[in-house]
Amino acid sequence: MRPKIYLFGDSITEFSFDEGGWGAALANHFARTVDVVLRGYGGYNTRWALKVLEKVFPRVEGGGEPLAVTVFFGANDASLPDRYSAFQHVPLHEYKHNLHSIVSFLKKQWPKTQILLITPPPIDENGRLRNPYSENPVTQPERTNEAAGAYAKACIAVAEECGIPVLDLWTKMQQFPDWENAYL
Repeated sequence: MRPKIYLFGDSITEFSFDEGGWGAALANHFARTVDVVLRGYGGYNTRWALKVLEKVFPRVEGGGEPLAVTVFFGANDASLPDRYSAFQHVPLHEYKHNLHSIVSFLKKQWPKTQILLITPPPIDENGRLRNPYSENPVTQPERTNEAAGAYAKACIAVAEECGIPVLDLWTKMQQFPDWENAYL
């Protein structure tokens, strides 16, 4: 049986196998050597991810431990609590606790598996206003880059506390000039 890498996260993960997506690029890179397995759940936050962990990653007798698992949540958690996506909001302290719980579950399930946390990406507030995902009656972005940055910092802190690697997507994306329009 081929080794596996699981991609666990929200819609950014769910749609990662779309044309040009990061999941598709990983699958292409590891073609014929590693199976890249998608476990993306659009709209999910860390609170909801915790509720499905055991169903998503059931204990398998006789091994089957993956090489790695990416954990990519935070974009929905960082939705502002007073805007139209408030139902997805998870307070920052709970987000950190939830990430710790997810990492603990995965480490207990598969002690040798490498776990990689990925921070939420930056938010193009003007772009979200121009192209809202649903009706936006308040004409204010339901997410801000400042809030996403706070969740990114929390994700980095959890990775440090757990002694695991982290990809700081929030910072790396903003290092590119005109990052907000790079893929329009």
